[in-house]
Amino acid sequence: MKRNATKTPFLFSLLRALLRSLPISVEIALAGGLARLASMIDRRHSAVAMANLDLAYGDEMPAQEKRRIVVRSYENLIITAMETIKAQGASREEILSRVEFENEEFLLEALDSGRAIIFITAHFGNWELGALAIGARFTPIAIVGRPLDNRALDAVLRATREQFGITMIPKSRALVMMMKSLKAGTPVGVVVDQNTRTKDGLLVDFFGKEARHTPVVSILARRTDALVVPVYSFSDDYRKWRVRFYPPLEIRKSDDMQKDIEEFTQKQAEVTERVIRSKPDEWFWLHKRWKNRYEEIYR
Repeated sequence: MKRNATKTPFLFSLLRALLRSLPISVEIALAGGLARLASMIDRRHSAVAMANLDLAYGDEMPAQEKRRIVVRSYENLIITAMETIKAQGASREEILSRVEFENEEFLLEALDSGRAIIFITAHFGNWELGALAIGARFTPIAIVGRPLDNRALDAVLRATREQFGITMIPKSRALVMMMKSLKAGTPVGVVVDQNTRTKDGLLVDFFGKEARHTPVVSILARRTDALVVPVYSFSDDYRKWRVRFYPPLEIRKSDDMQKDIEEFTQKQAEVTERVIRSKPDEWFWLHKRWKNRYEEIYR
């Protein structure tokens, strides 16, 4: 076990050196080939992605387009992994050279307001690079994430993620640590597009179907008067990434706290859905997003 843990950083360094030596055109071609292979071999996750697309789009999207999106979902995941590996130890300038920011005035105005800030995003585009770029350009962030089961790999990934003032918050202690970060003036970031257990999520309308959605952002926004800034990364060709900010969301505060939280959680789901619909081939369709309500589609 210890021998494997020792080998992991070494092998990671070799892989990082190899990827950094590749021209971007070769990296993209490699990712495309691996994606096509994975979509054929990994039938379980390919089936999950098709089930999601069938549920979300029904007959309004041709089967051929759905199959293309499945392959592209693999490709986007592989590119994101490659870029994440290359990002460890990269300079601020190297990270920022890979991105362009859109609508940054939304974030700058939120930062100038002096209010707490919560970023929401999804497993869309290159979400890992997007977070690093925000840290490198604008502000430190405390990001919620689940540690990997493999401790050696988790240490490698954590070293990549925790650059430019970014810190990771484990999901097991998320609410308390997020509150501490917001009170200390550090924005927090949450990925809000995953399925949750019944006890952990609220029902929202997502692509016209019921889905579970974490209410953590809504609870914190109500407690701290935080502005919620949606941010997502896009790319047309994987050569450059656009980190796009959206107008901040504010939770309504009425005498009915539960209703306020439910309505604000629905707003977050709607923003995410609009982003996915604008470019569905960049979302991570490979996970069981509707498992809590439509488990039968994955059998």
